[in-house]
Amino acid sequence: MAVETAESTQKIVDKALSSIGDIATLPEITIKIIEIVEDPKSTARDLHDIIKNDPALSVKVLKVVNSAFYGLPGQIASVDRAIILLGLSAVKNIAIAASIARLFKGGRISKHFSATDLWRHSVAVAVVAHDLAMASPHPVMANEVFVAGMIHDIGTLVERQAFAEKFGQVIDRCMESEQDFLTCEREIIGADHQAFGVGLTTKWKFPRHLRASVGFHHNPEALSAELRNMATLIQIADVLVCQEEIGFYLTSRGAEITDEMIETIGITREQLEEVRTNLPDQLADAEANLSG
Repeated sequence: MAVETAESTQKIVDKALSSIGDIATLPEITIKIIEIVEDPKSTARDLHDIIKNDPALSVKVLKVVNSAFYGLPGQIASVDRAIILLGLSAVKNIAIAASIARLFKGGRISKHFSATDLWRHSVAVAVVAHDLAMASPHPVMANEVFVAGMIHDIGTLVERQAFAEKFGQVIDRCMESEQDFLTCEREIIGADHQAFGVGLTTKWKFPRHLRASVGFHHNPEALSAELRNMATLIQIADVLVCQEEIGFYLTSRGAEITDEMIETIGITREQLEEVRTNLPDQLADAEANLSG
């Protein structure tokens, strides 16, 4: 049984990140997009110039912009028009979400886990988190939340690649014993998917609030007030999607959405259930526009 301390956890995370290939490196275009939007001197033209040089990404961005998800009047035929209508940050987040889709590849390592299962779960969490953010009175950017939902469980891909056998054991034990998933990870691997996710998104130089949501979506109460809202949105979305058993649902299986969680983001139970009701249609739309 692995013994978890802060130091030993960090060593395990560092070793895992140095041993994996594909997912440790973001697509070059994603890195450029993040750098541009993080640079206060950047303009909409800078973002447009990068996206237009990747025809496949341009097409995918326009598919998302023109989807029912955004509900814009009329067809948007160019990336620069999309930036004018939605703003620099929104298009940046659409581009990041679209470009990281390729990371969710790989075969089935268990009857309960494949990268496709994780992809479906992640898109569903992104959709729910986005809708919750739209309903919430708090100033959390819905497009940022969508990306946070997409990557919240990215640490499980690190585990699958660096510790395939042990990760399979985690899933089996969780299924057989109904033990908490994070406890199984810590006991068998020595760190949980939140720790691997923080390590990976730090390596990618993602913004702090996205790293916080990846690293604390199971315990957002540990975060400062500034970062807590987004992480709580992801926590609620994650629990809801696991309750619906969409995709890979073990990470928050059995968890409940408490009144305190709902109060943190400022919505009602009725709003939450409306989001749940709308999820199947919203998920089908998002999957169709982000895949491929």
